Amino acid sequence: MRARISRWGSGLGVRLPKAIAEAAGLKEGDLVDLVIRPGGVDLVRADALQPSLDELVAEMKSLGPVLRPTFEDWGILPSEWPAEDWSDIAPPHKA
Repeated sequence: MRARISRWGSGLGVRLPKAIAEAAGLKEGDLVDLVIRPGGVDLVRADALQPSLDELVAEMKSLGPVLRPTFEDWGILPSEWPAEDWSDIAPPHKA
């Protein structure tokens, strides 16, 4: 299926035929990313490029122990109960 590029203000635009928009699951107001590739541009739903946490963890595990990212200790875990008496405003401590 083909579409023609037209002037739209100072830029260019292309209208997506209804069948293409429906097949891609696009509707008015959706956010899309334009990905430049050799010889063209891909239009991709913005949420399609966002990996899920499960995908990120699986990718990290696939790197193996040698290439696995190192753990950064920011000094905030484990959390310790403060030595000062905050009992008047602190939630009850559960062991």
